[in-house]
Amino acid sequence: MKVTLISIPVLDQEKALKFYTEKLGFIKKKDMPLEGGNRWITLVSKDAQDGPEILLEPAPLHFEPSKVFQDALMSAGIPWTQFDVDSVDTEYERLTKLGVEFSVKPSVMGTFKFAVFNDTVGNNMQIVEMI
Repeated sequence: MKVTLISIPVLDQEKALKFYTEKLGFIKKKDMPLEGGNRWITLVSKDAQDGPEILLEPAPLHFEPSKVFQDALMSAGIPWTQFDVDSVDTEYERLTKLGVEFSVKPSVMGTFKFAVFNDTVGNNMQIVEMI
């Protein structure tokens, strides 16, 4: 068993695609039309193009429990998921210059450093560095 796909609920697929590729640096792998004007959009890390894919899932627009859960996580400041980085400080500086808004600046907790940002489509996301 292995992880090949992780789904991230997004309120606007086109806005999410732009943010995740232009700001975060992911690469679009798949983009196929679905019913109702939705798309099957997956992204991969530029450093692991054969690795797990991120699905930009339009679930909050079509499934109320998903929207309720996403809103609750956002209100509580809890990240939907995390991305590992080599240096939180370097990524924080790079992303801040690109206009990404952080709710938690680089902080240390035990053996890792982290920061939390808004992905502009309904989620808090966390970057993490093991120290």
